[in-house]
Order: sequence, then structure tokens, then C-alpha cells
Amino acid sequence: MRGISSGRRYTVFIGVTVAALLSLAGLLATPWALVPLAIFGPMALLGLWDVVQPKHAILRNYPVIGHMRFLFEGIRPEIRQYLIESDQDEEPFSREQRSLVYQRAKGVEGNRPFGTRERVYDAGYSWLTHSVRAVHIDDHDFRVTVGGPDCKQPYAASIYNISAMSFGSLSPNAVSALNRGAKLGGFAQDTGEGGISRYHREGGGDLIWELGSGYFGCRNQVGEFDPGKFADQATDPQVKMVEIKVSQGAKPGHGGVLPAAKITPEIAEARGIPMGRDCISPPSHSAFSTPIEMMEFIAQLRLLSGGKPIGFKLCIGHRREFMCMVKAMLETGIAPDFIIVDGKEGGTGAAPVEFANHVGMPLTEGLTFVHNTLRGAGLRDQVRIGAAGKLVSAFDIARALALGADWANCGRGFMFAVGCIQAQACHTNRCPTGVTTNDPLRQRALHVGDKSIRVARYHENTLRALAEITGAAGLAHPSAFLPRHFMTREKDAEMMTGDETWPYLPEGFLLREEDDGCGYLGRWHRARADSFAPPD
Repeated sequence: MRGISSGRRYTVFIGVTVAALLSLAGLLATPWALVPLAIFGPMALLGLWDVVQPKHAILRNYPVIGHMRFLFEGIRPEIRQYLIESDQDEEPFSREQRSLVYQRAKGVEGNRPFGTRERVYDAGYSWLTHSVRAVHIDDHDFRVTVGGPDCKQPYAASIYNISAMSFGSLSPNAVSALNRGAKLGGFAQDTGEGGISRYHREGGGDLIWELGSGYFGCRNQVGEFDPGKFADQATDPQVKMVEIKVSQGAKPGHGGVLPAAKITPEIAEARGIPMGRDCISPPSHSAFSTPIEMMEFIAQLRLLSGGKPIGFKLCIGHRREFMCMVKAMLETGIAPDFIIVDGKEGGTGAAPVEFANHVGMPLTEGLTFVHNTLRGAGLRDQVRIGAAGKLVSAFDIARALALGADWANCGRGFMFAVGCIQAQACHTNRCPTGVTTNDPLRQRALHVGDKSIRVARYHENTLRALAEITGAAGLAHPSAFLPRHFMTREKDAEMMTGDETWPYLPEGFLLREEDDGCGYLGRWHRARADSFAPPD
């Protein structure tokens, strides 16, 4: 717009107006003048409206032609993705990452000619150290048993599962395809906090039920936790574990409102909420307010579920607050069966920009902190750790395991497997591939049968690749990965081992009050089991 001089701003508007008037006059001579009139008439009226409307300065100064700005702004993500981005540009997933998922989901050739495209001498580049005594691994169905000493129904979980994504955020077809794929591949689907829908159930795949602050599926009339309703759902054999959502990586500390107009009968059924009223998800839980109450809530859920694994998910914020939880575990003797660390790079259908960009701890730092705190308190062998946050490749999973995770979850990778093209229209209800929309016509684009096979195939091929790089490191199982198996270039000419960058701190060092040199002990002294509030 800047390039158009002030004298030419109205050229297009004047031109279409003159053309419309000439076409109108031409009707006296020939009915064919209706054709140009149908084209130029609406454009002239649009330009007239642009000049008098008060909302858009661009349109007042550049009638008609000013709409080109809004057109290009609307398709900017697609222009960047298809014409401008390189294979390594992350917005938020690179073309290379997406292509890897698509290839593995489709079962097509994924090898690459001519070597790496990574800038291996730039700061931040990371690599796996390999062994001259590589191991061949036949069985890549890697599993981890989740369930502490108080768990009566431990779960043999896959080392790679579908991360929390709610029905309503995902379309019915997407939820159904993911669950059927999980059934085919023998892994689990996390329901997200939106409750267990009929589409989660019809595929028969294993479920991890996420229990958010709205207690969807087990809430009373005022939105508080209902033990009876919880027991009815949690004792279902399809539900293998229950996960309390304390916070979410993409928008930690943020609640939400689902407007009444967006609540369909199926969403109301899944969430256990009435039609015609806004659905509130508070930023924090009402069932507990202190660390000790949180552990007691975990014990209550374990009892009501018949002894199934109970854990919680969080994105690390105030590190002292997580230490408060760990101190409550020690004081009450009640520990969760698992903790899922969600990195702030995790995804969501919609989040305020400030939260998505600048609130919460990234996965690497959060996972390292949780792992070392549990080690310091002598609880690491009792509590399993899951990791979530852009873990789409075998290398991503291996690195998370090396940092202390027992298994990995992924949301957007499995979204790619069911057809997501990263259009970033999740919050608009206009998803072009039917993954994140409740529009029946758009949902129809996602074929459940075909996409469920792709989900299972992506999982299978990713674990096959994990087996290959595990063997290349000379290891027999991915659980044997340690920080020392990875190197990172800290500066353009300096590399560091994982042991230097992400060290495992000694078992029980917090209980012995040994100075770790990393600031853990100072926070440990400030943490209290009876309150999340800071002592000063």
C-alpha cells in the first residue's frame, strides 16, 4: 500500500465505478452488458462502502484495492509454509519434521541422499554418540510398567503414546482414528481434560483419563469433584491410568471457558455438563489446595479406581512448588505412580500469545529438574516419569529418556499422522483436513479407517527407528540411555557431553542436605508440605 501515491489511491475505485456506470448505460443497447455490470457493480458498491465505513483506515484510503491486504494476510501461513520456509524452519514444526511423520505414517521411503542438512557446527546442534559394537534389536515393542507399591493394577505402557488432546478440540473422526490406531498398535491415548467421549470408547484402545480442574465426566452440578461419578468411569477396563492435570505446557496456569454456543450434545455428554450454559475450566483445582491435600486426593483416586495408576501432569513453573509436592509425598507416605512433565513447547488448540511464548519451563529443563528432585528425595525408583513436548522422532524420544523420562508422549506428531498439515487454524473451526473442527462437512474429509492405520504405522515405524539408534549406541533397550550418550554444541567451537549439561544428581542428596551446586538445596529448604505459598 505504501507504494501507491496519494493521487492514485482511488484509481481502482474510480475505474470500477466508471466501468459499472458504462455497463449500466450499455443495458439500453444490449442485455450482454449485464455481465460486466455483475462484475463491476458490486466492486463499485464495495468501494463506496469502504470510503464511508469507520473501522478500517486502509480501506478508507485505498477503497477496493485495500482488500488485497486482508486477503494476503489471511493466507500468509500457507504462503510461508509452501513457498518461503526452508526444510529446517520451525513454525512451529519444520517441513523436515512433518515429512518424517507423513512418511512413517504412510509407510513410504524415508531415507535421505547427500548427507545432513543440519548446521552441525552451530551452537545448539545435538548428536548421539554411537558404538563400534552396535547391537541388533529384534523386538521394538518397548514397554514400561507404571505402578508404585500402592498400585493394584499396574499398566505395561508403550514407551511412546498419544498425548492429551480433548474431544471438542479434536473432531469426532480424529479422536476415533487415534483410538483405533492405538488399539492396532498396542499403545495408549490420553483423553485430554474434555472427558471420555463415545469416540474414545468405540475404538477399544487403551485410555489415560486426564482429570482437569473442570472434573469433566466426574463433576457435580456446581463443577466440583464427584467421587461416585469418578468411580463409574475410572473402573472401566478401557481406562488404564488416571492423570491429574495440574498445568499444561502451552498455557500453564490458565483456565478456560467453552461458550454455551459451542457446546454440542456430544460434548455435553462427554464432559457431563448441561447444554445452554458456559462451561468453566478454572485455572486451579478445587479438590485440593495444599501439597498434602493433593497427595490425599491421589490416594482417594487410587482407591476409587480400584488401584489403577494415578499420577499428575504439570509444566514446571515455580520449582519450589514442585518440591512442596515432593515433601508432601515424604510426609504422607503417598506418592503418585507417575508424573508427566509437559514442556512449554507443547501444543494447544488456542492460547494467549503471552502464555504460549513466555510462560512455563521448556521440557529439557523441566524434565531434568523433576528427575533430579525425585532422585534427591529418594523417590525416583517409585515414581515413573513421562515427557511431552515436540517429541516426534526417535532421536527426540531417546534424548528425553536420557534426561530421565521413562516414556514419551506426543500430540501433534499423531495429529500429523491423521492428516494435519499445520494450517494453524485449530481455533477457527475451519481446519482444512477435518482434524480440529466440529463442522460435519469438514470432518468428513478425515477417513477413520485409513487414518487409524496411519496412526499405528507411525507409532510402529518410530519405535523401529528408536530400536535402530538404540542398537547403534551399543544398548539393548532405550531405557539404558544416559546423558553421556549425547553431545551438544554449546558454542560454535565448543562441545559438551550430556553429563556436563544435564547431570544426574546423587540419590538422596536432598535428604542428606548435600550442596549440589545447582541451587536445589536452597529451594528444598524453602519448600513446605503443608502449603504452596512462599515462606517469605
